[in-house]
Amino acid sequence: MAQVEAQDHGLHGHAAATHAATHAEGQQHPIKLYLVVWGWLFILSACSYAVDYFGVHGYLRWALILIFMMLKAGLIVAVFMHMAWERLALSYAIIVPPLVILVFVAIMVVESRYTEITRVLSFGAGP
Repeated sequence: MAQVEAQDHGLHGHAAATHAATHAEGQQHPIKLYLVVWGWLFILSACSYAVDYFGVHGYLRWALILIFMMLKAGLIVAVFMHMAWERLALSYAIIVPPLVILVFVAIMVVESRYTEITRVLSFGAGP
């Protein structure tokens, strides 16, 4: 019985090694993909620089900078960290926590504005 289990384990080990070797070959991506992503990163960086160059101010400036930053981070995570080819559960494990943090930050911003308004109304504008 032990010999049969050992042979069975050996077959599974060989199949797993063959599958791993095939999977490793499948992870080779064409250089064109990396060059295209590099080009998009360059374009997005140029757009981010253009926001400062053209003197965009206020919330529009910060919104544009954050949008370009998130797009660049998404490209880097998807292609260079190979998240585009990972299992959905692993992708969710990496993508969902930062999104939840952004929701909490938005809640804190709303709460801080409410607190500021109530303090100004209660205590006056100050000196």
